[in-house]
Amino acid sequence: MDNILSVTQLNNLIKAAFDNVPALQNVCVRGEISNYKLYPSGHHYFTLKDAEGSLKCVLFKGNAFSLRFRPQNGMAVLAVGRISVYPKDGVYQLYCSRLVPDGAGDLNLAFEQLKQALFREGLFDASHKKALPSYPHRIGIVTSPAGAAVHDMLRILGKRYPLSKVILLPVRVQGQEAPKEISRSIDYANAVNLCDVLIVGRGGGSLEDLWAFNDELVARTIYRSQIPVVSAVGHEPDVTISDFVADLRAATPSNAAELTAPDQAELKARLEALQKHMAAALQRRAQIARSRLDALRSRPVLKDPTRMIQDRRLRLDQASEALCSAQNSRVQRDRAAFSRLTAALDAMSPLKVLSRGYAIVSDENQTPITHAADAVPGQNITITFRDASVSAQITGV
Repeated sequence: MDNILSVTQLNNLIKAAFDNVPALQNVCVRGEISNYKLYPSGHHYFTLKDAEGSLKCVLFKGNAFSLRFRPQNGMAVLAVGRISVYPKDGVYQLYCSRLVPDGAGDLNLAFEQLKQALFREGLFDASHKKALPSYPHRIGIVTSPAGAAVHDMLRILGKRYPLSKVILLPVRVQGQEAPKEISRSIDYANAVNLCDVLIVGRGGGSLEDLWAFNDELVARTIYRSQIPVVSAVGHEPDVTISDFVADLRAATPSNAAELTAPDQAELKARLEALQKHMAAALQRRAQIARSRLDALRSRPVLKDPTRMIQDRRLRLDQASEALCSAQNSRVQRDRAAFSRLTAALDAMSPLKVLSRGYAIVSDENQTPITHAADAVPGQNITITFRDASVSAQITGV
């Protein structure tokens, strides 16, 4: 044969086959514990058996921290985990991640399964949590009207913040119909914008009594609520799915009332402190303004206004004198420049030449004739002297 495997290779091949079966990666097995051993390493080894078969199991130390009981031989349990093969001995076994007692443990298992499913969907993410209003005008309470919890909440809310209107949405808080009633009340409050914040909960009880608040319908209704929801279920040790989904978890219904409404005594003290702070601030501002007024009042210009006029008059005289001086300097510079230009122009004047006995000969168009060749016999010309001009005619060239 060509395909020859070692024992280890075959065991690893079988292990890979087991690990690739999705149905074997999250199974729940009911059985009775036998051959239970707790090793010094903290790992638990045992066998689950029923009337016709047995299954080797291991619960490692990390997963064993969540145990709420001590396993014993003969105990009926539900084991949750994955099926795989230990390659060293080629035996398949259940690697447990969760171990709960059978019977009452079914609720715990259901709780954990729903919790993990909703967690993976993101219903517990902090990014979805809404802030509670600081000063709610209307507070809605979804609970049983017959329980002691509602009376405690009404008493605390009335004492802490009587300005807020409290609206009771009566529902059943346990039993088969309780989840539907709780869900409908939350949806109704959102549909009509009934209040600014919702308290959803009940007083203490057993796990079965509180189970309505572990219902998936209630959890999803709380998650989609646009009104902030405070979960107030049972006592402080009690934890429900609603606590994880709600915007805020209260340890008890009474604590929910305290978290939802501000304390009027604290508000009064805060307002009094702010009033004192504002009064002190106004006094400081008045003192500063008074100091500024005194400083302005002591200025000489306010004591004797004519001083300012005298100062301004002196500055005006100085400015006038400076302006006149600048104007005279400018006129002198302009006169000197004019004289220089006049002398230069006079030096270039043709009249200077004429005064020395010269004359200018021009044709009928007053164009100077500078060459004899330009003269034409019979042409009328003008001869300009220093003092006058004469007309003449060319008789020959």
